[in-house]
Amino acid sequence: MTGRVVVIGVGNPFRRDDGVGPAVVEALRAAEVPADTLTVSDGEPARMLDLWGRQDTVVIVEAVHAHPGHPGRLHTLRAEDAARYASDSASSHALGLGETIALAAALDRLPRELVVHAVEGADFTLGTGLSPLVRSALPELTRLAADTVRTARA
Repeated sequence: MTGRVVVIGVGNPFRRDDGVGPAVVEALRAAEVPADTLTVSDGEPARMLDLWGRQDTVVIVEAVHAHPGHPGRLHTLRAEDAARYASDSASSHALGLGETIALAAALDRLPRELVVHAVEGADFTLGTGLSPLVRSALPELTRLAADTVRTARA
């Protein structure tokens, strides 16, 4: 393997389901998953691009809005898939993840491999705590992220 394995939990734990990315990072830390970097980001594109290098494997975990939505439903996307959803996605961040990936591609800053694990959220209002459907998806979302890290390490 060349490069690092970087896991980024995107979100804000004070916006209910938007806190699932940070929650996954904490669960991965507790499980001692062998990532080089486990970090949380607010999703701002420049800060996201600064977290990875071109030789890295990047795993991004976050909550998404979907219309129509099925809160708790999981999605796994590669960089090219996520960038395609840039104009169709909604985010509680200034720019969505799709736009960030499209920007990285335009600037030739995409990592070697980028995997997005996302869960459809139900509640993005102010407050703490995940909605019941997102909370019940948290173990599987964490497992998916951990499996991606372990595969990148193999």
